[in-house]
Amino acid sequence: MDWLKNLPVVGPWMARLMETHAGRAFERLDQVKWTRLAAAMTFTSFLALFPLLTLTAAAAAGTLSTAQQRTLQDKTAEQVPGISDQLNIEELVANAGTVGLIAGALLLFTGLSWVDSMRGCLRAVWEMPDPDENILLTKAKDLGVLFGLGGAVLTTLVISTVASGMVGRLARAMGLDEGGVGGVLLGIAAFAVAVLADFLLLLYVLRMVPGAHPSKRRLVEAALIGAVGFELLKLLLSGYIQGVAAKSMYGAFGVPIALLLWINFTCKLLLYSAAWTATAKSSSPSTAAVAPSATATV
Repeated sequence: MDWLKNLPVVGPWMARLMETHAGRAFERLDQVKWTRLAAAMTFTSFLALFPLLTLTAAAAAGTLSTAQQRTLQDKTAEQVPGISDQLNIEELVANAGTVGLIAGALLLFTGLSWVDSMRGCLRAVWEMPDPDENILLTKAKDLGVLFGLGGAVLTTLVISTVASGMVGRLARAMGLDEGGVGGVLLGIAAFAVAVLADFLLLLYVLRMVPGAHPSKRRLVEAALIGAVGFELLKLLLSGYIQGVAAKSMYGAFGVPIALLLWINFTCKLLLYSAAWTATAKSSSPSTAAVAPSATATV
């Protein structure tokens, strides 16, 4: 990143920026070739997405009421801004009973690969070596992380749904309408609820998946940065992603391309959050904040 510091006019400003924790975290990402890591995470995440959606729909179809299924669909659609209509989540729910078992088998296979890829990429940000252990033990740990991640996602969805319902009831009790100041307050409250859910999920991912031991302060900061960043990405990029999905030049590949773009943006944000936890207070970005463990803890 030295070329940025040598630019005319802005060079001194860039040098000062690179001395901050945010700048040193970005330098760490540049050293570990973060675009390659994001590409690897994007590929495995894309493969695991549809089995995950179908298995979730199958579980919802068998355990939730119609109203609760609708709420789950809305929450799922909110995580893929701009292209949720093209994904046809309702069709997934309608056919979930017949494909649930197939999706479960696929999710087990692709999910383990996804966890392995994500763990490897996050450990690369920490510059941790791959654990030297039995492959069966590694897969067992990956399975535990996968189920733990599923539980974390379910917990955040429940918290988000309950909190959103409470905000709605409170708004009606106070007589706030959806226009004017009331609409702004409701929007801020909805944003805060979404950030809280993302924050709790990122705490699990940044700590448990790589098996690292960041300081509590850095972990909280990174999870908050990732949560706010993810919600801002949804607000700022929804129109762009929707435009990519709708372009006739892409034909049938419009939605997959848009999905890949969205997943890639999200993976890069996750990698930056990981770099925030892994970057030490010293001026050397290659020094970890806290010495991590050699293996992941489940």
